[in-house]
Amino acid sequence: MQVKPFCWRPDRGNSIWNAIERVYSGMGDIRQRRPTVINPAYPNLYLVPGDITLSNYEDRLGDTWNSAKGGDEPALRVQSAIYRYILWCAREINADIVMLDLGPNLGSLNRAVLSGSDYFIVPMSPDLFSIKGTENLGNKLVMWRQNWDQCNTSWTGTGLEIPSGLPTFLGYVMQQHNIRDNASGMTRGWGIFGDRVGQAVQENIVDKLIPNGQVHEWGDGNWNLGQIPNLHSLVPYSLEARKPVFDCTSADGLTGAHISRARNSRQHFMPIVDRILAVA
Repeated sequence: MQVKPFCWRPDRGNSIWNAIERVYSGMGDIRQRRPTVINPAYPNLYLVPGDITLSNYEDRLGDTWNSAKGGDEPALRVQSAIYRYILWCAREINADIVMLDLGPNLGSLNRAVLSGSDYFIVPMSPDLFSIKGTENLGNKLVMWRQNWDQCNTSWTGTGLEIPSGLPTFLGYVMQQHNIRDNASGMTRGWGIFGDRVGQAVQENIVDKLIPNGQVHEWGDGNWNLGQIPNLHSLVPYSLEARKPVFDCTSADGLTGAHISRARNSRQHFMPIVDRILAVA
């Protein structure tokens, strides 16, 4: 079987893969490609699209992790490539905030991204799987901190920006539940596990990261940043229009009650935005 080398593909546009592909192949360093404005209505909102090919890069991250902890420069270039590209983009467009959307796993790709972040927010569904997931997340973050300390201690060179491995936990956002006008804001069924989320986050994330100084203290002991219920069919309209749900109108295909539901959905997002801006 013949294996063909990866090369840059113009049809992939400004995807994150195009930025780091040369690091993956060992043929160079990150490409300095500006992020894209996807909707002229939001001229200060930029996007670097994800790419399914990142699964290949995840393998590369796993293969080079032990060498990176030993201070090997090529391995550290692989581990820090996404982090260094994000730093370049932020400086290039003078970004105030960079937000990264990660998949629901704790693999090497998320390790590389999380470890280079200043803060992180955990999306939580009111279900058993999300609650169990907090156990894995807390343990992994503690271990990654130790591993990145080793990387930074072993690296004796210059000119290479390496993640600190010290992301600060801001809180969690409840999502994907069906909404009701009651104290919990969700149906009784979703409330079975919804009432247990706060305790799980406290025990499995907050208590484990506080000794490392990786928890933002809100003062009220509440890390629930807000709730975003299941918005159902409004989401595909939002994706098609390339704009937030709350900015979608009849011009984007909405009719009847959907128009007011979209407009009113802003109330779910604003409390979360306000809290993020309080620490930005």
